[in-house]
Amino acid sequence: MSNTDILRQDINDPYAGERLKLSHFHQRQSLLNLRDAWSSWNGFKFADYYYDVDYEYFCIRNTCGTYDICPMQKYRIEGPDALAMLNRMVTRDLRKLKLNRVTYVAWCTDSGRLIDDGTIFRLGEDTFLLTCGSPCLAWLRKSALGFDQVRITDDTESWAALSLQGPTSYSVLKEMGLSEVAQLKPFDIGHYPFADGEIMISRTGFTGDLGYELWIEPDYAIALWDSLYSAGADFGIQPYGESATNMARLEAGFIMPYMEFNEALKTINFEYDQTPLELDLEWLVDFKKPHFNGRRALLAQKKSGPKTLLTKLNIEGNKPAEEAILYSDQKCAHEIGYVTSAMWSPSVKANIALAMVDTAAINGEIWAEIYYQKELRHHHKVARCTLQTKPFWAPDRARMTPPELV
Repeated sequence: MSNTDILRQDINDPYAGERLKLSHFHQRQSLLNLRDAWSSWNGFKFADYYYDVDYEYFCIRNTCGTYDICPMQKYRIEGPDALAMLNRMVTRDLRKLKLNRVTYVAWCTDSGRLIDDGTIFRLGEDTFLLTCGSPCLAWLRKSALGFDQVRITDDTESWAALSLQGPTSYSVLKEMGLSEVAQLKPFDIGHYPFADGEIMISRTGFTGDLGYELWIEPDYAIALWDSLYSAGADFGIQPYGESATNMARLEAGFIMPYMEFNEALKTINFEYDQTPLELDLEWLVDFKKPHFNGRRALLAQKKSGPKTLLTKLNIEGNKPAEEAILYSDQKCAHEIGYVTSAMWSPSVKANIALAMVDTAAINGEIWAEIYYQKELRHHHKVARCTLQTKPFWAPDRARMTPPELV
């Protein structure tokens, strides 16, 4: 059965539209998902984990692993007006983006509230690929109004895409005969022959570690998987799911929708969404651009200062501060914020968290009220927090070019 057949819905099935679609790599992934721990992402059947979350996390940090990004939304924007249209939509200045490079971007409502974040690949002078976690075709089309020479195509199912992350990721690609990727700097794109077609490789990822994302036509998906796992047999390659990804991205200080931010177009309560400035992403906003969605509102907020700010915290003890409320005093009398993501970090050997904190209170004492369960008993503690400005995890190998062979 071909990958196209797998994706195609059975026209005789009355529930076909409700059933989860299968990734181009599902034939191989299903054999390795020993726990049948499946979730969903954008209508695709998607692995939460395969065997054990901690084991998969340590593969990312000590060997390498593959993460299926077929469900990630992918849109091709092309034409003479493509650059102008995208530059009007996102907060970053895309005129600085060179050919065969990738950049991280965000886009906002007119009120400056964050709709989503993602990456933009410049594949040609007038050809771009936008990737993001949630569907945004309607917003792209709305943003294209007034630009006559731009075409927008939903390419989500036209790519078989796989993320390869971890310290041995380059070694695996070299073993596959793709040693040229050694010259890719972070956010570079390369094109290489594979089978009787071509593979696109970007030095990108969501783990904060050395890693790549592999992009190929769906017909070559299984061949790519088999080549990777054959080459990676001596390098500890394993698949990993969403749970291990969430651990790695938190260590890197990366934001996650519905944890650090709510997508503005889906938020019901006023200002329960966030702005890039509140998420400590002012570096992602180029105010020198004359026009972009949300510019006026973000300029006003920059002048007055955001009332809350996403902050990295080290928390004393070893009890993760999941969903903890933050206070300015140990008696928990004055609330100043809340934790968005938290974990005990095996690599950093620290209790870490991302949290939204009132800016007026950032330079004072911060205490987390933590509740946890131990053998069916509920416990409570108040732990001191200290600010951290840099990512919790940022190894040199993530930036080293060429990467070390491991």
